[in-house]
Amino acid sequence: MHIGLNAHLLSRQSGYRSAGIHSYISGLLGQLRRAAPDDWSLTAYVGAASTAEFPGIVMRRSWLDTESPLRRILWEQGVQPFELGGVDLHHALAFVAPALARCPSVVTMYDLSYVHYPERLSTSRRLYLRWFSALTCRRARRVIAISQSTARDVIATLGIAPGKVDVAAPGYDAAAFRPLPPEQVAAFRAARGLPDRFWLFIGTLEPRKNLPMLIEAYAALRPADRLPLILAGGEGWDFQPIFDAVERHGLRESVQFPGFIPSDDLPFWYNCAETFVYPSVFEGFGLPVLEAMACGTPVIASSASSLPEVVGDAGMCISPQDLMAWTDGLRRAVQDKDWRDSASTMGRARAWQFSWSETAKLTVRSYYKAMNLQP
Repeated sequence: MHIGLNAHLLSRQSGYRSAGIHSYISGLLGQLRRAAPDDWSLTAYVGAASTAEFPGIVMRRSWLDTESPLRRILWEQGVQPFELGGVDLHHALAFVAPALARCPSVVTMYDLSYVHYPERLSTSRRLYLRWFSALTCRRARRVIAISQSTARDVIATLGIAPGKVDVAAPGYDAAAFRPLPPEQVAAFRAARGLPDRFWLFIGTLEPRKNLPMLIEAYAALRPADRLPLILAGGEGWDFQPIFDAVERHGLRESVQFPGFIPSDDLPFWYNCAETFVYPSVFEGFGLPVLEAMACGTPVIASSASSLPEVVGDAGMCISPQDLMAWTDGLRRAVQDKDWRDSASTMGRARAWQFSWSETAKLTVRSYYKAMNLQP
């Protein structure tokens, strides 16, 4: 059987597109050959500028540079159908399959933020995703969600039959995200001028990350109970209320914004932080939480959407709207060393339950179902 995989969201650039979906596609393709039967052939379709290579997968590069969303859409709908000759099953690795494709398909859905938070996208991109992802999910033989939360959302919001939806949660790079030697952590801390103790958030600065609430909870602490709060990430849409909250409470000296952090530096930031905080109200999965736990960093996360699936009982999960509970949680995190030690140990054990090899096995299982084959 020949599987064709649309991997045009693999990015060559460092930035927003190097996170999230890019990481999922890269992690899956890195293990897919091992999970698939030897007599299956795998072809990944990528943009002209992509230099990605994966073992046992033929990389078919487009003549068109698809880094631009518009050019990628033109390729997906206008060119891709003609690229799929000889393909027995097409896997749309991000939301949308070509409407004119004749072969059966599987689609991966990360979240429905474009439905619940439409303001973050241009009108054209939002409408494209809404119309074509719904059409793709209805026509696909299997829909793969990256969490149980996303699966429930796809079923409820798009009206997809529950028996058609599978879940394949992401893994993480266990070689990179781990407790690092103390001397390396100390050297990184000194080079970046980081405090000995601080709380860390990593993610795009946008409304669904719920950072004004976190700042309000932080401001409610006595100064003696506060650690420096570092909110790292690029500025997304409608980020100004975050900075306004800092100014309103006079916290400019306590709350820092280092901006976007390159992926190679992320393990060091997690290792330097005393506790990782993630108050988001909506996530398809919540990969930063998993990465932090893998590094042995205690986690306080929101109890919304998919995050409890990631954290389990290894950290604190607090309602994203309960400001007082977040204040209490931060206070406990700074005062209770026993909790920090326990959360660190349990978080590492929890993280080991997620792996890209398991993601690939579950994906191959969906291929079998799509083609009515027996493993």
